[in-house]
Amino acid sequence: MASQPTMRIAVDVMGGDHGCGVVIDGIKLALEAESAIEEIHLVGQQGRIESAIKEHGLTDSRVVVHHAEEVLTMEDKPVEGLRRKKDCSILRAVNLVRDGKAEAVLSSGNTGGILAASTIRLRTLPGVDRPSIGAVMPSQEGSWVLIDAGANPDSTPINLMQNAIMGSVYAREMLGITNPRVGILSNGSEEIKGTELTRETLKVCRQLDLNFINFVEGHDLFGDKVDVVVTDGFVGNIVLKSCEALGMAVISLLKQELTSNPLRKLGALFASSGLKSMKRRMDPQTYGGAPMLGLNGIVFKVHGSARARAVQNAVLQVVQALRLRINESISREISLAQERVGSIQAA
Repeated sequence: MASQPTMRIAVDVMGGDHGCGVVIDGIKLALEAESAIEEIHLVGQQGRIESAIKEHGLTDSRVVVHHAEEVLTMEDKPVEGLRRKKDCSILRAVNLVRDGKAEAVLSSGNTGGILAASTIRLRTLPGVDRPSIGAVMPSQEGSWVLIDAGANPDSTPINLMQNAIMGSVYAREMLGITNPRVGILSNGSEEIKGTELTRETLKVCRQLDLNFINFVEGHDLFGDKVDVVVTDGFVGNIVLKSCEALGMAVISLLKQELTSNPLRKLGALFASSGLKSMKRRMDPQTYGGAPMLGLNGIVFKVHGSARARAVQNAVLQVVQALRLRINESISREISLAQERVGSIQAA
C-alpha cells in the first residue's frame, strides 16, 4: 500500500488585493476543514502576519511563520522584480518547496512572478517544456478545464500537446471525469480552419492516447461538449477574463431586473434558492485557484481579489492534488506520450 503523501503547504500571504487578513481567514477555514494538513507555512512580513493571526484568532499549531521583507507587486515586471527583490515573499515561499520543507505553494500575487519564480527555482517535470495554467470553468452540467489560461502567449504545437495531456490528467483526477474529451479551441470545427499553430497541434494530438475530439468552437465551451479545451496562453487568458466578466455582468443584470418592481421581487423570492445556486456555480471564488501544471511541485495561483472562501477552496484543492499525486500522473503520461509519438514518427 502506498504511503500517504506529506501535506505541507507554503502560502505567500502578501500578494492579494485585500491584505493578509483575508488570506489568514481562508487558511483558518481550511485548517478547520482538513485534518490531513500537516503544516501551513505563512510567508511574508512577519509583523503584519502575526498581527493578522492575532486579530483573526488563528491559533492552530500547524501554522509556521517565515519572514520575507519584500513584496512583489502587480506593477513589478516578473523577472526584473525577482532580481531586485530577492527577499520577496513569493521567492521565499517557492524556496520552501525547493528545499523540501513544503510540497506545495499558494499565492494570490503577481501571476508572472509566481510562474517565473516557480519555473526558475523548481524547474519543470521531466518531459514538460513549459508550465501552463489550468482554469476550471463551469458548464451546464459540470465543469471543464481551460489550458493554457495565461502562462505562455507564444506556444508551439509540442507545448499545446503537453497542455492536452496535463489538462486531461487534471480533469480525470481532480474533476472525476472518467475519459475526458479533449479539444483544441479554433474558429471552426473543420480541419482547414484555425491557425498554423492549431492545425499543427491537431496533427500531433491525434497521435496521443487521449479521447481527442479535434477542434472545438466558442459555442461548445459551456454546452457540456468538451472537458479539456487546449489553447495558447494569449487566447486562453482572453477567454478566461471574458468569461469571468460575463459571469459578473449576468449576475448584476439579473439583480437589477429581479428587483425592478414588487412583482419581480416576489418572483425572485420564490426562485432565490435556484438563483443562489447559479451564482455559486458562476462565482470564481467557488473554484479557489488555478493550478500551474507541469512544475516540479504543486503550485496554485489564487485570484488577487480573492476573499477568504476562495483561499480556503484553493488550499483544499492543493490538498486534493497532493493526495491524488497529480504530478506523478502527469510525469507518467508525458513519458508515455513521448514514446508513442516517437515510435509513430520513426515508423
